[in-house]
Amino acid sequence: MTQPLDRLMERLDGIRQNGDGYVARCPNPAHGKGRGDLNPSLSVSEGADGRALVKCWGGCSIEEVIGPIGLVKRDLFERNGSGEGGPPPPPTARSTRQPSSGPPATLENYATYVRLPVAFLKGGAGLREISYAGEPAVRMPYLSASGEEVLCIRFRVSLTGKPKVKTRKGDRHRLYGLWKLEEARKAGYAWVVEGESDCHTLWYNGEPAVGIPGAQGWKAEWAGELEGIDRLLFVIEDGAGEACWERLVASPEIRERLYRVELDGAKDVSELHKRDAEVFGEELGVARQQARAWLDIAETEREERGRKAWGSCRELAESENILERFGRDLERCGLVGETDNAKLLYLALTSRLLDKIVSVAVKGPSSGGKSFLVQQVMGFFPESAFCRFTAMSEKALLYTEEPLSHRHIVLSEAAGLSGDFQDYIIRTLLSEGFLQYEFVEKTAEGMRPRRIRKEGPTGFVTTTTRDRLHAENETRYLSITVGDTREQTRRVFRALAEEDVERPDLSRWHDLQVWLEGSEHRVGVPFGGTLAEKMGDGAVRLRRDFSVVLSLIRAHAVLHQATRKRDAQGRIVATLEDYARVRELVADLVAEGVEATVPPIVRETVEVVGALIRDLGSESVTNRQVADRLGIDPAAASRRVRAALNRGYLDNLEERRGRPLRLVLAEPMPEDEQVLPAPEELGGPLSG
Repeated sequence: MTQPLDRLMERLDGIRQNGDGYVARCPNPAHGKGRGDLNPSLSVSEGADGRALVKCWGGCSIEEVIGPIGLVKRDLFERNGSGEGGPPPPPTARSTRQPSSGPPATLENYATYVRLPVAFLKGGAGLREISYAGEPAVRMPYLSASGEEVLCIRFRVSLTGKPKVKTRKGDRHRLYGLWKLEEARKAGYAWVVEGESDCHTLWYNGEPAVGIPGAQGWKAEWAGELEGIDRLLFVIEDGAGEACWERLVASPEIRERLYRVELDGAKDVSELHKRDAEVFGEELGVARQQARAWLDIAETEREERGRKAWGSCRELAESENILERFGRDLERCGLVGETDNAKLLYLALTSRLLDKIVSVAVKGPSSGGKSFLVQQVMGFFPESAFCRFTAMSEKALLYTEEPLSHRHIVLSEAAGLSGDFQDYIIRTLLSEGFLQYEFVEKTAEGMRPRRIRKEGPTGFVTTTTRDRLHAENETRYLSITVGDTREQTRRVFRALAEEDVERPDLSRWHDLQVWLEGSEHRVGVPFGGTLAEKMGDGAVRLRRDFSVVLSLIRAHAVLHQATRKRDAQGRIVATLEDYARVRELVADLVAEGVEATVPPIVRETVEVVGALIRDLGSESVTNRQVADRLGIDPAAASRRVRAALNRGYLDNLEERRGRPLRLVLAEPMPEDEQVLPAPEELGGPLSG
């Protein structure tokens, strides 16, 4: 390709080959009465004298075509001896180039460098020699799957210097070799390599291959383009290749088809070919046979991590009551008065190992210790157990590259959610176990649909000062409330004043979770049917709560699996002891959630309102009076009063906004009822 034609092609969009020439979109903004060139109608070819020939079939003049892309007529002609005929090379392009001590990047030199015929590189890969920033370069087009459109253009600007490759300005990186993937589907495998030269070597030798534009270039959205290929053979080159491998295995759509290839004594495929082209095919076949499946590698690594972790956590794992040990160590970390809430949160985070994960909302007044509770419990888990955010944009979970499967999303404050759409995304992720989002985006091929899928299951943990969250989300969380009493405040004072407290070694707790990750997660609950028959059924919400209770029982059994029996299928057998310990933590919460019982702090608050009305002989009382009688600050009292108002046990006679509440008694509070049956009602001994 001559310099004038290349100069023009670099600036055009929607290029596809058409016979000996090309078709592209006309860049004239007035084309099509201002609607643009929706159906590419610009013909581009090369004249016998090297000039670039341009014709817009929509009637645009040459000046109207080339003006918007910064060219004039003389740029369509070869430069003469004085340098006229084209613009000077862009200084930015030249400034980023480092001089190479090797030969210039002509097509012939590149062919010599990779030891492939020039004819093949031209015909089999569509390479052309051009002038880039005034120096020779090899133009490498990235074609669409049909092979009819150019999606991206990259230029080999150096054989040995840096950078070796540059991308056409404005182009988005894509996989290299999309137009050859049908061959890979027929073959049942494809080599996945870094860059273009390895693809050229493999294609020349009849091997199906696709290239990633750089070790850090893989994008999860490309996984769909590799659909239908049974085996994806990724060649590990170096440390950067290891990082690329990790990015690939983070894509659930392809990792079960990934195979790891390490070439014997060669950095990459091209080097293996250069070493001895005669035996290249044989050596490549051996490497393909010796490729290790990601599934096997992951299983081996998991077993090895589990063996190492077991040595550290065995004594803890074989404890009869791990949660009791957890509570003691937690107090040594400075958390006081919230042991039951912490145990429940610990179980919920452990449930990430199950197919149905428990989500938690930690509620309480500002400065009540909600975030401290979550932080301290999280400290007993490895970082791989959760993704932590302080806030997130509306579509952050759709685009994040963090894996979400079998992890908890921890959001420091529910107010960090950006709106109803994000509430909907989280609700869908928790309910469906995955996210699937399809939209239309502008590409070099025009407007195209794109689908994003994020695999779960995923749990969610957040803190909030609100009494209730989004109505649809509230029933999907297990709500726990931190204490707001003066007694709890005094406990916190004492904990803060203690000095020289030896903190526990949390590494064994981390190792316990690592060991559990590689151990059995299936749990049989032999008393589940009896529990289903004896559990209360007075509210529809209990259908979801029953599932949460079962997940917590299973999480407790998984946690204690070293002391639990197995059934014929190898599943852990949950015991009534698992149920009894879970019931101690959640019985009141489940009953409160369906208003079968009244939370103690709400009952106390309503009773105080009634007592104040009687004692003062007044029609109503204020929030301040309630706070003084309870001995708590007005903000904490206000939160309690809100809860009582929401449940209909109190009413506010004040109708003017901004005025003090005028609280009176409303609906009478019901007598407390048990929703979860006592363990004895389910029959059998409590011991495992």
